[in-house]
Amino acid sequence: MTIIYHNPRCSKSRQTLALLEANNITPEIVLYLETPPTKSTLKKIIQQLNISPRELLRKGEESYKTNSLKNKELTDEQLIDFMLEFPKLIERPIVIHNNKAVLGRPPENVLEII
Repeated sequence: MTIIYHNPRCSKSRQTLALLEANNITPEIVLYLETPPTKSTLKKIIQQLNISPRELLRKGEESYKTNSLKNKELTDEQLIDFMLEFPKLIERPIVIHNNKAVLGRPPENVLEII
């Protein structure tokens, strides 16, 4: 099973989805801005990506600045809570395939796991 956490307004997300489809993979599409992951799902995704929650943050987002998420004293748990409250903070797209995950930045990254 393949899942893409997708934002159709994002060109990288659209390119990643097209790359999956070009490789005969029809993923389950999760529009994460409309249906954010649960806390346990987000923690599992971060673990599968093998990154820290801070590495999954979109630092250019307004909610990153207004919530002072640059503050290094914030815990991983606090950062995850902010991502759940403001899903735009979650870097995209995220592709999960056979329990492996990768960020589609660049889209070709998905070729590592399919």
